[in-house]
Amino acid sequence: MTTNWFDAGGADYAAFRPDYPLELVDALSDLAPRRRLAIDMGCGAGQLTAALAERFDAVIGVDPSADQIAHARPHPGVRYVVAPAEATGLAPGQADLITAAQAAHWFDLEPFYDEARRLAAPGALLALITYGAPVLEPDLGARFNRFYADEIGPYWPAERRLVDSGYVDLGFPFEELTPPETAIRRDWALGDLLGYVGTWSAARRAREAGRAEVLEAFARDLAGLWGEPGLRRLVVWPVRMRLGRL
Repeated sequence: MTTNWFDAGGADYAAFRPDYPLELVDALSDLAPRRRLAIDMGCGAGQLTAALAERFDAVIGVDPSADQIAHARPHPGVRYVVAPAEATGLAPGQADLITAAQAAHWFDLEPFYDEARRLAAPGALLALITYGAPVLEPDLGARFNRFYADEIGPYWPAERRLVDSGYVDLGFPFEELTPPETAIRRDWALGDLLGYVGTWSAARRAREAGRAEVLEAFARDLAGLWGEPGLRRLVVWPVRMRLGRL
């Protein structure tokens, strides 16, 4: 990862990125050999990290961005560490579960995998989790899809293609397990969705390129389709993952 697109804006990331469903946490904890320690790599503002603490004795969230960690959600069972996923400095041989949620496409994979092997307890589970573009209700979908593919699309970093493919093209040299089928579902107001879009790396790149009008035009059009801004509409992200034994 040559550029950390999330080294700032931790407050928005904490406010607008969706949490993960408890059924995902339950599935991961059931597959882990024990529930002593989970390490969440590239944890951002802790959307998955804090949820893991409901099932594991202890959880460590790791992220290279001090700003993200500063805004990470607190939990008595979680300790946050500012460090890259490829070199955490954590003690070896202790993790029963190592996760990377919406983060592995940014990693230098071979050093990350070496670090995961170093941290893993016997039989530990590695879970690389991702979700792509959200699915909106039909009257909003066409406008959103045009924005995603054609308007903001040119500003996505190259790594985004790995997200859109559900990590199927990601090298994964481990004994692989069949992942559970799950999705993130949220009833969001217009401001929630626009705030989420604003956290995208592509949105940041568009703003840095002086093309904020791409985001502004989409916001105007979506507001015209949404109804009352406070009206809650269903937003769904199908979750994809690669699961393996370390």
